[in-house]
Amino acid sequence: MKKKSDYFFMKNSELSMEFSKYVLEHPEMNEVLTEEKLIIFLPEFDHELKEFNLIMAKEIEAGGGKVLYVRVKQLTPKVLSRLVGVEIEANQT
Repeated sequence: MKKKSDYFFMKNSELSMEFSKYVLEHPEMNEVLTEEKLIIFLPEFDHELKEFNLIMAKEIEAGGGKVLYVRVKQLTPKVLSRLVGVEIEANQT
């Protein structure tokens, strides 16, 4: 179970980083994020992670915590660099 929870932690961390970028690009999200709520991702493309997160959310709510659900339909492939047309030259003499 430890390996599975580590896997879910890694996947949720990735979603969290992407959501942070999304929020920076969509300032209107600040209105929704003003209250102290734990963000729970519900990825439509990863049923196992979605179920794990729903169970975690229900436990948080049962303990009196507040949750904000963020549904994610898909993730695009990772882009490692936005540079295009890079040329490298050793010397320009």
